[in-house]
Amino acid sequence: MKQQLIIFLIFAFVACNTFAQTEFPLSPTDLPQAQPAQPAAKTDVIALKDPEILATYLLAPGDAVEVTVWKEEGLQQQQFLIGPDGNIVYPLVGTITAAGRTINDLKELLAVKLADYIADPSVSVKLLNNQGNAIFVIGKVNKPGQVFAGRRIDVLQALSLAGGLTVFASEGNINIQRRVGNEIKVFPFDYGNVMDGEDLEQNILLEPGDTITVP
Repeated sequence: MKQQLIIFLIFAFVACNTFAQTEFPLSPTDLPQAQPAQPAAKTDVIALKDPEILATYLLAPGDAVEVTVWKEEGLQQQQFLIGPDGNIVYPLVGTITAAGRTINDLKELLAVKLADYIADPSVSVKLLNNQGNAIFVIGKVNKPGQVFAGRRIDVLQALSLAGGLTVFASEGNINIQRRVGNEIKVFPFDYGNVMDGEDLEQNILLEPGDTITVP
């Protein structure tokens, strides 16, 4: 009896050891799963697309333009950032004022200036971005930050682009700050009154660089 028990234990040990060393194929659920590819981040293109708005858009400091003179090898697709003084420095021409002009105005001005050096210059101007025409909305709005517009907008329109006021906003104490030279002018704005059709003169047209503060 003791001998049979020993034989049984030996057999069981060998069987368990063999089972432990046996390799089993992995099931599909055990295999590492491929991770789905993440979509590429979208790039925000700020350049204006609407031809009608673009035709009347006034360039501002901080905007970027691309200028090309047809058949002039050294004057192809040159990019310029309009400086804080509103100017760009163009080859042959020198310093010219771009801010406050439309794209077409700038194109015609360059053509006139280049005519002293190039016979019948054919100039094209492309707006790369209109980041210079930014208005800042800060405080208790739903989307604070920079607001870009392709045309002159008023205070109500800027607040709308900023997502509107939050429920905690102090509607009667909004103000617009505008830097003029070394001074800062402050314009009061009572949201409730303007919405009721009162004090509409407070709904001023904004200038690039204006800051709307909503306490």
